[in-house]
Amino acid sequence: MITVNNSQQLQSELKNLHGRIGLVMTMGNLHAGHLSLVEQAKKKADIVVVTIYVNPLQFSANEDLASYPRTLEDDIKKLETLGVDLLYTPSDKEIYPEGMEHHTQVEVPSISYMYCGAYRKGHFLGVTTIVCKIFNMIAPAVAIFGKKDYQQLTIIQKMVTDLCMPIEIVGMPTFREKSGLAMSSRNRFLTDEEKLQAAGLFKSLKWAEEQLKNTSIDFRTLEKQAIDQLNENNFNVEYFSICHQDTLKPADRGDKKLVILAATKFGIPRLIDNIIVNL
Repeated sequence: MITVNNSQQLQSELKNLHGRIGLVMTMGNLHAGHLSLVEQAKKKADIVVVTIYVNPLQFSANEDLASYPRTLEDDIKKLETLGVDLLYTPSDKEIYPEGMEHHTQVEVPSISYMYCGAYRKGHFLGVTTIVCKIFNMIAPAVAIFGKKDYQQLTIIQKMVTDLCMPIEIVGMPTFREKSGLAMSSRNRFLTDEEKLQAAGLFKSLKWAEEQLKNTSIDFRTLEKQAIDQLNENNFNVEYFSICHQDTLKPADRGDKKLVILAATKFGIPRLIDNIIVNL
């Protein structure tokens, strides 16, 4: 595996690689979920490029940028084992040479300010800016993202469509612990006991799915019941929303393609999860 950390090296190495490029963008601290994206990229492309970059533009002032887990040496070993062709690990200076405040930004309106966007001001502006920049630098034919952050996946798909980028966006299923807890780099901030308790978020999503399929309960009533149940079990829920799969607008009984999006604080980390429901 070739590892580079600046754009000149990146472009030089890309010229030596021939074929369809599959891209996996990560912030490192790789777990089985990330590695499943790499495996999918290998199936969809001739060349697999992975990026590891903790993007400060998508963290607000009160978030965990400084404490975000960085395990580059271990990550490199995992990627080498999978046969990744090229790893790009840029610095902040490389990505934002004039500083973030002077850098061109890419915005997907409306949808970026719902749900997580309402609680993490400017987060998705940072996401779409870095994704657009990396897409332009690497020019992948296909890019693989996890469905755990369903809102992020939807926003990236819209950006690619709106800007006529010739890139296939593939969403992969969420990888979970045996308990049902969605895998996340931030799970390392939970004790083993807290991880088991945190799995209650996915259980609540599964419960809501059953209610949608087997009862005629009003969607807003169901959301409130789920939030109340979670809050009673030491969660601090930000939102639990039944949405249309494509637009992420609040859904109602006339909609058949649904996704339930949820975000909550539990202990130190903030947890997000979702479940797709087809009625």
